[in-house]
Amino acid sequence: MNEVGDTGTLMYVRKVSTSTKEATMAIKVGDPVPDVEVRVMTPQGPRTERTGELLAGPKVVLFAVPGAFTPTCSDHHLPGFVLRAPELRAKGVTTIACIAVNDAFVMGAWGKDRGVGDEILMLADGNGDFTREMGLELDGSGFGLGTRSQRYAATIENGVITALQVEKGPGIEASSAEAVLALL
Repeated sequence: MNEVGDTGTLMYVRKVSTSTKEATMAIKVGDPVPDVEVRVMTPQGPRTERTGELLAGPKVVLFAVPGAFTPTCSDHHLPGFVLRAPELRAKGVTTIACIAVNDAFVMGAWGKDRGVGDEILMLADGNGDFTREMGLELDGSGFGLGTRSQRYAATIENGVITALQVEKGPGIEASSAEAVLALL
């Protein structure tokens, strides 16, 4: 069975189990963050990095969006973290990272367009490997979007997930910068 929803103007289709059991995520609080290759845009071009290293800091906030340049992600989700970055850092956050199933060129251009500067580390999960390892895929193939990431925010301490807030539907509540701040 598929659940169809709308995240602003980005439509999605998420596979929903028809059994009475709740679907389980591949990752949960207490698990280590997946260690896979992602790309980061640099002035010299895309650079391959490992999430196990990038997200291993003492206190990291990672948030995922369905797609760069999409209205809800561009107008609300990413700007919320840019705006609240000083407050997050005041609570001990050493790294704030945004990840999407987009390539490094798109993530770099999106970060530049939205003025993230050095506040947000823009991670390109072009093949969806990290998203798959997290178990948080979103099936947008019915709308020509392919596999994307669900919208979520995670707090990671020393490489271990200590909080994970996944949006249950469209909108930004559980994964907003304000919600993350409230948990810190």
